[in-house]
Amino acid sequence: MSEEPSRAIVTEIRREIAIVRFNRPAQRSPLSRQTLDQLQRTTTALFLESRLRAVIFTGAADVFAAGADIRELAQLDTTSALEFSRLGQELFQTIANARLITIAAINGYCMGGALDLALACDIRVASKAAVFSHPGARLGIITGWGGTQRLPKIIGRSGALELFVTARRIDSATALRLGLVTQVEDPILDCALKLAERTTPRLSPTR
Repeated sequence: MSEEPSRAIVTEIRREIAIVRFNRPAQRSPLSRQTLDQLQRTTTALFLESRLRAVIFTGAADVFAAGADIRELAQLDTTSALEFSRLGQELFQTIANARLITIAAINGYCMGGALDLALACDIRVASKAAVFSHPGARLGIITGWGGTQRLPKIIGRSGALELFVTARRIDSATALRLGLVTQVEDPILDCALKLAERTTPRLSPTR
């Protein structure tokens, strides 16, 4: 059964800060094609807002978000797989290049493609309950949305390679030690909002 696109992502504006929330925790908020399309429309509109200074990405309940919907991946052929990979790559590169400061407020499970999204953000902060993983190795796949390039730059080649090939999960304390996140705090959205209030938009894209 297809998801309800209008409920997959919820956007809220608090003064000069936009909060983009993945809103299907019961399904682990998968980044399906519909969700990516909605996220693309949402971020395109937000990044053009001159009144905004920052965009925070977060999740609901105990889930930040998961990666691609495995059921969708199983139905892809060569052409549609390339298209789907490019969609995620281009979307996350747009987030990485945004004039506004982007913050991933990781409130819980952050898996696969969702970790790629967090890596595309300028700043990553996590709750004590956050869990991170790139589980593709257990499924015989590898992320196609930029994580293989960004994770080594953030935590180093050896650490990134270990996470990719073992598919192991790490907690927020380990993520902080590795440099994957800069703060561990609860409530994590309040932490992200405080950070966002102290930021100023870039004059031009830097990445």
